[in-house]
Amino acid sequence: MNSLKQAVQTYANHDGLVITPLPGLSMMCVETPAGDLQSIYKPLVCLVLQGAKRMAVGHQNRVVAAGESAIVSADMPVVGRIVQASQSEPYLAVAIDLDRRILRELTAHMGSVRTQRPSEMQTLFAEDTEAELIDCASRLMKLLDRPESAPLLRPGIMQELHYWLLSGPHGNALREIADPDSYASRLAAAIEILRANYTSRVPVEQLATEAGMSLSSFHKHFKHMTSLTPGQYQQRLRLIEARRLMLDEGVTASNAAFEVGYESVSQFTREYGRLFKSPPKRDALRLQKTIGAASRSAAPPRRIGA
Repeated sequence: MNSLKQAVQTYANHDGLVITPLPGLSMMCVETPAGDLQSIYKPLVCLVLQGAKRMAVGHQNRVVAAGESAIVSADMPVVGRIVQASQSEPYLAVAIDLDRRILRELTAHMGSVRTQRPSEMQTLFAEDTEAELIDCASRLMKLLDRPESAPLLRPGIMQELHYWLLSGPHGNALREIADPDSYASRLAAAIEILRANYTSRVPVEQLATEAGMSLSSFHKHFKHMTSLTPGQYQQRLRLIEARRLMLDEGVTASNAAFEVGYESVSQFTREYGRLFKSPPKRDALRLQKTIGAASRSAAPPRRIGA
């Protein structure tokens, strides 16, 4: 793990979230504990190498410390807060997006699993990081120094990483998102529609049809899985993207509101303040000040090579 920590510190350079040229590989290095950060996570595994982070999905709340990994098994609204970090020992983590195609291929070879009942569906897990995952993450990081090797070597490493996750204590939950007939997979299909069309009105009936459920059943299972109604989920997508536009691209609050699909600036301001506890302009100014500070967890991600 020490070599992986050193690699993250070298590449991230205390810059907060860093996006690498390798698809689905990012890292984080933060020196100061930070406030809550609202995000919509893709399915991923996050290996915490140093420090600790609290993650909340609905009523699920986990503190993930050094030597542990967090697994998010669906596209979920997550509230994250770095709770342990310092200049001498910054928070260090590597995140790797999960690939449903790889999960489906491996599940076909590894056999079926008992289908979870809707009441059993969980989307956030924390577990001790196995040596095999550290090894896979380390080999992915090494490809950053040998980019010409990545097209040939990355697919095999990713397949191995997914295998170890499926073989682990939460493999059943991951197999659920690979099974096209499972509740988790059917809801994921509806969520993909919401994510692709978040600026437009999406009829709930269309989402229920995509998920192969009745309207009442869809509402029930969607709320159980995400802790939000479909309308609240779309609202969360819009507000998080509006915040990114203001921070990353310098867009004004009113223009951000219209770009993400709001027709009323006053409604946008009201809902933004309810989620982020501050009006849009004041929130953006506060976060911009943190960009130059030691903690950049709320800042736009840096891309290696950008």
